[in-house]
Amino acid sequence: MERGKAVAVAALALVSYTLALCAVGQVMSLLQADTTVSNVGAVKAVGVGVYWDSDCVDAVASINWGTLEPGSIETVDVYIRNEGNSASTLSMYTENWTPTEASTYMTLDWDYSGQSLNPGEVVAVTFTLTVSSSIQGITSFSFDIVIVGSG
Repeated sequence: MERGKAVAVAALALVSYTLALCAVGQVMSLLQADTTVSNVGAVKAVGVGVYWDSDCVDAVASINWGTLEPGSIETVDVYIRNEGNSASTLSMYTENWTPTEASTYMTLDWDYSGQSLNPGEVVAVTFTLTVSSSIQGITSFSFDIVIVGSG
């Protein structure tokens, strides 16, 4: 009879362990439901053109950052041409974040070094979007990138 009790206890332990794993799996899947975020954002340019290629043929209207994970960093390379008739310096900012709290968890930077661009001159720029590892509750987002040439 002792052997029967041991088998019953082992079976009960196995069932409990299996149920616990199932519960943990369900909780993890609920937590992971909000871990990926996707976006397509518009690019607005004032006095400059933004292009995918160095020949400035294929204009950038929007950037699709794809599906992002918490803590991820994505980069996109573009070419910016001074389309004015005087030397310009570039500035960049973001606006129209949807949802607005997405801007608390994400930052957009670029590697433009502040050099002046003569009319028609082109500079290669890399945008870097960084997503906080603590992002939560956001499953999709959008924002506009505004690039201004002034001088």
